[in-house]
Amino acid sequence: DILCFMALACHAKTSLTDPGSVPIAAIPSERQRLLKDSHSMCGQCQTFKPPMSHHCRICNRCISRMDHHCPWMNNCVGANNLKHFLLFLVYTWTCAAYSLALFGWNYFFCADEDCTFHPIVVHLVRVMTVLCVGAFLFTSSMLMNVCYGLMTGIGTIDRLKKKATNTMNQSDEEPIPLKDVFGIQGWYTWPFPVDPIFEDYDQVMGYCLPQRLDRERQFMEYKRPIPEIQPASSMELPKCINDLLPV
Repeated sequence: DILCFMALACHAKTSLTDPGSVPIAAIPSERQRLLKDSHSMCGQCQTFKPPMSHHCRICNRCISRMDHHCPWMNNCVGANNLKHFLLFLVYTWTCAAYSLALFGWNYFFCADEDCTFHPIVVHLVRVMTVLCVGAFLFTSSMLMNVCYGLMTGIGTIDRLKKKATNTMNQSDEEPIPLKDVFGIQGWYTWPFPVDPIFEDYDQVMGYCLPQRLDRERQFMEYKRPIPEIQPASSMELPKCINDLLPV
């Protein structure tokens, strides 16, 4: 029951959480301005397009670090809800594996009279076995897909594009740190569908807002070392001039 509840909670959290919509006022961060001279723009939104982001035609918005649009969630999977989606896959896979193990044990190893069930129950178990096998295979495939994206830094959409153009060998993306998925609250919050708190929100999302950019610039100016000003050596005036000065 706990596994089913956690799977449903993660499903609801993935569906209701903003996946990382790029606001209209988004601008490149200070680091991006220093590293690049030009930046991409979305032809649909007419706004700044962060790296690894894509425009979803179904949601009609750009999503930061978009992996794909999931029809089962009726939402995109991006930087903001990737944790919830990954937890949903893990809990669903665990539920399917546990159910198949339970069905298999009662079918192959239980020969007591207690294991004799009504024909209707037997048919329901057969239907559940088919559903569990499908869920197990589907979630296994999706888990491998998501884990591959975390280890390589290449999302599903980018990987399909690179395979279509045969440019997978030219990829220079870096692996995605776990702190950019699960946050920095602590490992004890990882199994629960709570929103992650990122160490550097702008770096994870790939964009910055004008207000945060001003604060970042002020912070960088504050951290910049201030050169020490040497006091000027005192100069002694001639005695004739001192005599003319008022006392």
